[in-house]
Amino acid sequence: MTLEQILKPRSIVVVIGAGGVGKTTVAAALGVAAACARLDTALVTVDPSRRLRDALGVTRLGGAPARVGARTLKAAGLDPSLKLSAMMLDVKGAWDTMVADHVLDPVARRRIMENAFYRSLSGRFAGADAYAALEAILRLHQAARFDLEVVDTPPASHAFDFVEGPARLARLLDSHAVRWMLKANSAATTPLALRLAGRAARFVATELERYAGVNAFSSITDFFDAAAGAVDGFTEGMRASAALMRSESVRFVLVTTAEEDRIRLARAIVDSMATERLPLAAIVINRIIDERLLEPIAREARAGGGLMDEMKRLGLAMRAGDSAGRGAAALAGYIEGRRSDATERLGRVRRFAATIPRRIAVAIAPELRVGIRGLAAPARLAGFLESGWDFFRAAERPKTRRGAGRARGSGPGRAKPDAGVSL
Repeated sequence: MTLEQILKPRSIVVVIGAGGVGKTTVAAALGVAAACARLDTALVTVDPSRRLRDALGVTRLGGAPARVGARTLKAAGLDPSLKLSAMMLDVKGAWDTMVADHVLDPVARRRIMENAFYRSLSGRFAGADAYAALEAILRLHQAARFDLEVVDTPPASHAFDFVEGPARLARLLDSHAVRWMLKANSAATTPLALRLAGRAARFVATELERYAGVNAFSSITDFFDAAAGAVDGFTEGMRASAALMRSESVRFVLVTTAEEDRIRLARAIVDSMATERLPLAAIVINRIIDERLLEPIAREARAGGGLMDEMKRLGLAMRAGDSAGRGAAALAGYIEGRRSDATERLGRVRRFAATIPRRIAVAIAPELRVGIRGLAAPARLAGFLESGWDFFRAAERPKTRRGAGRARGSGPGRAKPDAGVSL
């Protein structure tokens, strides 16, 4: 999998990862790379925080895709004509749209909108944002307005809960116990009917209460009574969204960092996604090392030597040539001070990369220099991602193997890093 294949027209790139790994910046960087490849690209964030807005350097993000302005693009060193749009998902609005589509009776629709269980389900349910996002993404994709959609998912303890949550809710809503609840609620002798529903209905009610945070059984049964004609539409939409996530149109990109606990979590996610048959296309190991050190390390990797040898030589050379000034001496001290940590970090990532199936690309991204803000940060990171694929694997493969390639049409609209990695 190359970057060009990941950013394939008429596809969706879903960026997943735990909190604090720079997932939003990587998602924005992939969006920039796609736009620079002359794809009309939409960035969709499900994270209610303002990370994507800050990453793009825009004042606000609405519930519909809006084009990033030419002035913002130009300020980041990008071609002002690039087609890059962004939006922040309105979870409640997406649920209300779903209800409006599936519940045609205005009285029933009002009952649902005012129902305590529905308000909790569409606002606090552990997966409501995921389902609303999948529904919105499905609509956006089917409308074929954009060449590519890049989705920034919310942080989660299990990164692919974004996909699995709606599927669990669909199974719950479509269960036989729910049918019992509907019949029982509409029966003349509701208490007796509910007793006849037995343990299965009570189990479903308990699960729904746990998911939605509402403990009023009557509000749950009233919701299903009002939505009786729409439950099939709800579950069908959920199944369609779940099927889309497992289709050839979707590519998942997992973002992690080089810390030991993050690598361990990434390994577990890779295994779980394989079990769930979710199409993981690439892993981005973010903030692996300071960007000032990445080029000498890459040079050493291309030569086939030890990754840290060049760092040592660089530091010694700078100390020997102290006439270059205090800046060189300070950088040499910095390099020497970080050698131990960098050796451990790079070794850990190298061992991890060796265990990843070859069909999954592995990319590295550096810690960017302090002071790079707004869209300039993802634009710069896009330059590194463009050439940083299979960094560790390339060092171990025959030198005749050619590099992973670049995104189609990239280059003219991109702010290039000072020291890009080209393997």
